[in-house]
Amino acid sequence: MMTITAASLGATLYMPCTRDDAIERLHGVGRIKGLRSAVLCLEDSILEREIPLALRNLGSTLRGLPPREADLGGPRTFVRPRDLGMMDRILHMPGIERIDGFVIPKAHADNMPGFLSLPLHDHHRLMPTLETREALDPFEMRRLRDQLLGVQDRILALRIGGNDLLNAMGLRRPAGRTAYESPLGPVIGSLVATFLPWGFAMSAPVFERFFDVALLREEVARDIEHGLVTKSAIHPDQIAVIQGAFAVPHQEVEEARQILEPDGPAVFARGGVMCEPATHRAWAERLLSRASAFGVAEPMPLPLRA
Repeated sequence: MMTITAASLGATLYMPCTRDDAIERLHGVGRIKGLRSAVLCLEDSILEREIPLALRNLGSTLRGLPPREADLGGPRTFVRPRDLGMMDRILHMPGIERIDGFVIPKAHADNMPGFLSLPLHDHHRLMPTLETREALDPFEMRRLRDQLLGVQDRILALRIGGNDLLNAMGLRRPAGRTAYESPLGPVIGSLVATFLPWGFAMSAPVFERFFDVALLREEVARDIEHGLVTKSAIHPDQIAVIQGAFAVPHQEVEEARQILEPDGPAVFARGGVMCEPATHRAWAERLLSRASAFGVAEPMPLPLRA
């Protein structure tokens, strides 16, 4: 089975476990086109009274998933439990060994040790979600980072919960603007500065106005500028848009290859831009990794705003 990376997740689609067609949408004839990863969600996307139904549906889905060794090329599958107790219960369900891991809800330094103490399978990878008021506090995020450094091989990516973070501030994403033009923008920048230099991959928050394709492309461009390598999706129509926007322009690929050329000069110019391998190497490596995951394409012009 291929090694899983954060970039290989593509646009990660969240699917409420109140749906009873997950297997059909993930592996059946009605499989969602282009889907690389999915999260079976039992948290904010379902009501408290729907939990019994959601757990029954999850149980049926787990039993229906193909064994990992079969490697049928389907999407990577994760479960997002409601809390620590629910995750412990789910870990004892038949078929739980068939999923790739868990999205940890509302992760922070005080509750993360409890999740890490659960009886995970060796291959289970974790994606803690930064979505509580603690994520607005750089000190609290450093505490969490120091915990996660000890189990970094287990951490696939850190997911930024944009709507929950705005909710913590009593706000909502404004219409017609990307997340970066709201108070969420500086928060994302702070989280990037806290985790990326220590080798953690990060996922961009969901774009809830799924009808606005042009603005979604613009937001993905800003995600890329911030070093985010994958993005949450809430609608199947977003998948192709997100994954297409993550494709790398051909000229940037060529520039990255020149920067990584072992016998290249210490400084050179390309297209009127200074390239310095000593300071641009990490960018070049990251860009070629993104190109491997999403392909190479001509840049798509962003729309002009009125």
